[in-house]
Amino acid sequence: MIIKSAELADLNQCMLIDPSYITEYVWQMYLERGERGTTITFRTVKLPRPMPVNYPRDTDYLLENWQRGECFLVADEGGVIRGYLDMMVQAWHQTGWINNLVVAKEYRRQGIGTALMKAALRWAEERNLRTIMLETQTKNYPAICFYQKHGFIFCGFNDHYYATQDIALFFAHKLP
Repeated sequence: MIIKSAELADLNQCMLIDPSYITEYVWQMYLERGERGTTITFRTVKLPRPMPVNYPRDTDYLLENWQRGECFLVADEGGVIRGYLDMMVQAWHQTGWINNLVVAKEYRRQGIGTALMKAALRWAEERNLRTIMLETQTKNYPAICFYQKHGFIFCGFNDHYYATQDIALFFAHKLP
């Protein structure tokens, strides 16, 4: 398997990858208002049964993301795209924003996401970015664990970020 910059021909395969997932845990938000202020806490909660979840983004934006000419990487094995990661740069504060990190279901937990993430971090370091940011759903516990394993730290949330009104969790990774 090789990690490479995506070519236009790779995008069709990227669009065919099913990004949905199944989770047994969620980060549940607790809000407490009191005289001394507001406290917001996220706790990991086990669900009564595994829950299938749809990916919150539309793949129609992949072409637009690729056309920016920034970081759009694919994991290619023999011409088969097994996963992709795309990141845009906000140069004014030297930050990369990962828009998508998707691995085809049949190839998950085989190191493809890690290979894509490491390549993206190298790409960002080569361009002297200071931080990588990303966001994910509170329901995407597998991604939360993956991001934390790779050095991303929870840094905020937006309680109505997605069209579904799901809560978005924001994570940051400081680069050396």
